[in-house]
Amino acid sequence: MARGLIIAAPASGSGKTVTTLSLLSLLKEGGHSVASCKAGPDYIDPEFHAAATAQPCFNLDLWAMRRRSLDALVARQTARADLVIVEGVMGLFDGIPGQDGRSNGSCAELAHYLDLPILLVLSVKGQGATAGAILEGLTRHDSRLRFAGVVFNQVGGEVHREILAEAAAAAGLKVLGMMPRVEALKVPERHLGLVQAREHQGLDAFFATARASFAGAFDLEAIAASAGPIATPAVPLAPLVPPLGQRIAIADDVAFSFSYPFQREAWVDAGATVLPFSPLADQAPDATADAVFLPGGYPELHAARLAGNRNFLDGLRAAAGRGACVYGECGGYMTLGTGITDAQGARHAMAGLLPVETSFAQRRLHLGYRQVSLCGDSALGPMGATFRGHEFHYATILLEGAGDALFKGADSRGRDQGDLGRRVGRVMGSFIHLIDRVGD
Repeated sequence: MARGLIIAAPASGSGKTVTTLSLLSLLKEGGHSVASCKAGPDYIDPEFHAAATAQPCFNLDLWAMRRRSLDALVARQTARADLVIVEGVMGLFDGIPGQDGRSNGSCAELAHYLDLPILLVLSVKGQGATAGAILEGLTRHDSRLRFAGVVFNQVGGEVHREILAEAAAAAGLKVLGMMPRVEALKVPERHLGLVQAREHQGLDAFFATARASFAGAFDLEAIAASAGPIATPAVPLAPLVPPLGQRIAIADDVAFSFSYPFQREAWVDAGATVLPFSPLADQAPDATADAVFLPGGYPELHAARLAGNRNFLDGLRAAAGRGACVYGECGGYMTLGTGITDAQGARHAMAGLLPVETSFAQRRLHLGYRQVSLCGDSALGPMGATFRGHEFHYATILLEGAGDALFKGADSRGRDQGDLGRRVGRVMGSFIHLIDRVGD
């Protein structure tokens, strides 16, 4: 039976991602069969996981996913590896309050649902014995949870190590790692989080540095042994979001990379053919595709180049003209619109298939879970079909003109978000990244 372990911390910025990536790389190099998952709606961390393991990383989201969907994703990962490492999100108990009695999506709730032990990561820069108080609070807050031990991050000299060891012992936790400060392992960031793995210069060198820096910092065999059995049902992976067609052209490059691997795998399992193409390379979607999917990403960083890529833009228009479903999420939605104004104030014409004009000249954060229902029949399902998803962007909508709304939306607390997105014929899009259907 496959085994699993959840990596969590008291807060964001504690070093969960560097710890997880280092462990994945070291465990793989050490001969372990390892795969990974990421808690919550994240596109960027999973790409780094996949680079470390050479396996796709799946997101697990208790708020947005049906339980059978989550079980199926876990089962798919356990079929790939004997050890599954799950990186948590935010702080251990941080989540999104809802109104329907469902889980808040926190790492603690996920650990309880999966019945897996937690490996805590604690950044101890500027503290010593106080770490013991933090550990005691975390481990006593919820009696349902089990803890494998603790990894201390940003550890100083020998005296610091001794104080931390005593603090962990007082809290009843095993020390499974003490990571020194390594400035070279800082991962570059931009406004939506880390720079994407596919953009990272010298990713192989990054992992080599992590392995060299931390090879002696972890008790790898103790960490592997601390993992608990994964007992979730072996449910087949069915599409969480319906396939948009039988032959689906998917934009896939650094401008359009925010698509979930589990969605693509489920579509292929359901009999669809996935046809990747690169808008940045001025590739048009396959002419035989009956559906085109433009996922989110960073089109605003490449707007001038995209505006000049005639094969790409004309290919989108040709797909719409022959009646293919053309669907865009977030950055893809903006690209289907009339134009994008970049952060410097320059406007760049886009496909013009939807009456949407957006701007980054004055950024405003839009962030949170969403529950949305279709306003009419479409390739996503019949009118009223409901989904859960996530919104995260800094774009300002200058214009959403004539055309039918795609969704009616609400936030995680059930507060009305009004009409979301647009649909013109079989072209449609919104700022919502869909994760799973609601209901059967």
